[in-house]
Amino acid sequence: MKITVQTHIDEPIATVWACWTTPEHIIRWNAASDDWHTTTAQVDLRPGGAFSSRMEAKDGSMGFDFAGHYTRIETPDLIEAEFGERTMQITFTAENGGVRVRETFDPETDHSVEAQKAGWQAILDNFKKYVELTI
Repeated sequence: MKITVQTHIDEPIATVWACWTTPEHIIRWNAASDDWHTTTAQVDLRPGGAFSSRMEAKDGSMGFDFAGHYTRIETPDLIEAEFGERTMQITFTAENGGVRVRETFDPETDHSVEAQKAGWQAILDNFKKYVELTI
């Protein structure tokens, strides 16, 4: 079973791709809610290259690292990666004057599928807001 979240962003694909793959942008949008933030991000955007980010509660009460490696990159259309025993695929499709961003990933076992889908969708919604309102 896979989980899929998606959104449509009213910006050019080059802008969307750059905001998704550049650490300076990632730390500004990668959070599911206003009480969380990403403190660091690293990207080596090539097959075999590593990625990582550190997400923390703004009050310092908790945090976690998200890290893995890229398995396939097709600029600016596709990113595939592995993180732990899980995989994800992100597609960027030009559509209706903007870009459809679709993330499909393997769920983990600690949280419900509904909670994981809601969390990843919230991050993707924050990405959309950042790209459309900030860039």
